[in-house]
Amino acid sequence: MQSDFSASLPSAQTELMDIDAVQQALGRSRASVYRYTNTDPDLLNPPYDAKRLNPEIRANANEPLLFHPNEVARFAKDVLRVKQVTIEVQNRPPDATQELLQAILVELQAIHHVLKHPPDRRGSTSE
Repeated sequence: MQSDFSASLPSAQTELMDIDAVQQALGRSRASVYRYTNTDPDLLNPPYDAKRLNPEIRANANEPLLFHPNEVARFAKDVLRVKQVTIEVQNRPPDATQELLQAILVELQAIHHVLKHPPDRRGSTSE
């Protein structure tokens, strides 16, 4: 069986995949992805389990489960026995929030540049 897995995710998440991206990549239901996931109600970050899909370390239980694409590929190959695994990470087109954040960043960089390199005032006259 040959499969090509693709997942779309924002670049701000350092190429980590959420449950929806894993579901799309594996072609499985959301419930089965949760069944595959290495979670424990008593442990926030259970030890690594080679037979389960291991999420990234979380700081608290309210954080969403995120998965590294290499872990999803390993799980698909080793556990689900998919012959060829390709995880392709694509950036989503910027939305209004991303565009606003980019504009704020540009403005802050301009302010930083002005503060670091003040304009030369020798040519101005003051009385």
